[in-house]
Amino acid sequence: MPESSVQTVLDALLTATNTHDFDNVAELLSEDVIYYFGDATLVGREAVRHYFERTWDTIRDERYWAEDIHWPVNSADAAVAVYRYQWRGTIEGRQAEGSGRATNAFVRTAEGVWLLAHEHLSAAA
Repeated sequence: MPESSVQTVLDALLTATNTHDFDNVAELLSEDVIYYFGDATLVGREAVRHYFERTWDTIRDERYWAEDIHWPVNSADAAVAVYRYQWRGTIEGRQAEGSGRATNAFVRTAEGVWLLAHEHLSAAA
């Protein structure tokens, strides 16, 4: 991926997630990425891959998006986005949806590429 803004990478991450193809997501993650979900702590791309693929098998046609994005940190080499996330999909033939809060921490590599280093999802307040 060529040098780009961190907002562009967040947008690309959301788009990649909605393809339900983890290879598209993986290229936007640091190798040692850490995800905090309500039910799991995952370290590394492969652990995240298994979680995402299991989720996509459970929630068919899932669509995930971000609203009210704020950047409390946005420097030359690190950035943090906080936002409200929403999802909608089909579980066992029934429509389902949810929402919560997200924090994403990005790092910029020596090559000028922004990668997700950490994501923390939690329930809405």
